[in-house]
Amino acid sequence: MSKLSASETGAASGRCAAVSTEKQAIRKRSRRVSRGAFANHQAAIEFLDSRVNVECVRPDKVENEVWKLDRMRALLGELGNPHDGLEIVHIAGSKGKGSVCNMLECTLEACGYTTGIFTSPHLVDVRERVRIGSVPIEESLFDCALELCRDAAFAVEAEHGMATYFELLTALSLVVFAQQAVDLVVLETGIGGRLDCTNVVSPRVCGLTRIHLEHTQILGDTLASIAAEKAGIIKSGAVTISTPQHDEVTCVFQEHARAADSELKFLGDEVSYTCRFQSGVGRGPHARVCVGEDEDGFEHMSVPLLGMHQADNCGLALAIIIELRSHGFDLPERMVTAGLERINRQGRLERVLEKPQVYIDGAHTPESIRETLKAAGGHLDYDSLIVIFGCARDKDVNAMLRELDRGADKVLFTKAASNPRAMDPDELLSRFRERIHGKAMAESKACVRDALNDAARAVTGNDLILLMGSFYIAGEAKVLIEERKARR
Repeated sequence: MSKLSASETGAASGRCAAVSTEKQAIRKRSRRVSRGAFANHQAAIEFLDSRVNVECVRPDKVENEVWKLDRMRALLGELGNPHDGLEIVHIAGSKGKGSVCNMLECTLEACGYTTGIFTSPHLVDVRERVRIGSVPIEESLFDCALELCRDAAFAVEAEHGMATYFELLTALSLVVFAQQAVDLVVLETGIGGRLDCTNVVSPRVCGLTRIHLEHTQILGDTLASIAAEKAGIIKSGAVTISTPQHDEVTCVFQEHARAADSELKFLGDEVSYTCRFQSGVGRGPHARVCVGEDEDGFEHMSVPLLGMHQADNCGLALAIIIELRSHGFDLPERMVTAGLERINRQGRLERVLEKPQVYIDGAHTPESIRETLKAAGGHLDYDSLIVIFGCARDKDVNAMLRELDRGADKVLFTKAASNPRAMDPDELLSRFRERIHGKAMAESKACVRDALNDAARAVTGNDLILLMGSFYIAGEAKVLIEERKARR
């Protein structure tokens, strides 16, 4: 991490002091005990890592006690309900939530608004999840806010149980966004929606991305049951906008909207929407979308992320922009366009090395594997494709392996050291050969470093290395690549 300038250090100190003042005020109201400041940032991370983290636990091992909105409400109550004064856009869905949040982030920032963004998971540093605009919050601000949330969590623990990793991060983000007085918060759900701890907010607008079969052991094993969980974010007083959905998902969303007395709009129906693929001079292959009508709409907007599957996500982000305009936000088209051009592809077909070509992607469902491989074929110039793949044991592994066999010339199976749910690479290789009779060349490697080194030796000329299967794989690869660059 680079050193802060004197002005940045002063600003960080001022923000931390403001959080400390808020801590004193809240403690006075609640009369709870302060456990003191963390010794350093690593101590703060170790405390956070000591809490139950659903992302690192097999779904069948997650206790029902985890899914309790009462605990989150009590925790935020101890913190003075920082979310009550925030303007919020709430995003749920199976795939594309992070992409929609990132597109909203860059457009709002380009239009001059100070925006708080909360997304998950992270690739390298947990502070990536809590950003002011495109910038992760400083370590000092993170630590001060986590100290406040830790003490609040202990204060409610006897009655409500132990706060989880994700609950503490959600509370931390809301504390920081309130303390920083951001103009708008873009809040991404974790798993589900109905019982997700982010679902204690009263949003201005809700967004629903495409629904797939995912987290079936937690959310249910049908599209309808998963849709019902995601639809839990639909609330009275908030307009909800959805990407196009399967018919059964559409019906579930409509039922929940009627029950909540909430206005629900779908891209392509209540919101005018079209998309197309275009290969133009200068920009190359890309998707374009038209959203809305007349002077409030957007015509022929270039989708900044690769792949046609990102068209619906961009359409949803632009539809939310149109809705925010009706609530008084000044969001001119030229600035929105400029913001989209500056998007960071963080973990979404992101190039992390030029020679050899190395890309990372967080795709971790059969649908997203398929779409990412299609996007690579349609947007990137390469001869042979080597995929480095690892995934969690509880995923639809066989379906993902079939997609890999269709798109890769060679597959190197590996596992992320930081993922306790990771499937053994030898088992992945065995399934690939024996269950789906994969035709692509395949090997297993004990770790991401070994897989990268092997792939780098195998590629020639214009070949491409693509790491995918989980954000853990993508994150570890990014760290290794950055370490390599630093040694040069």
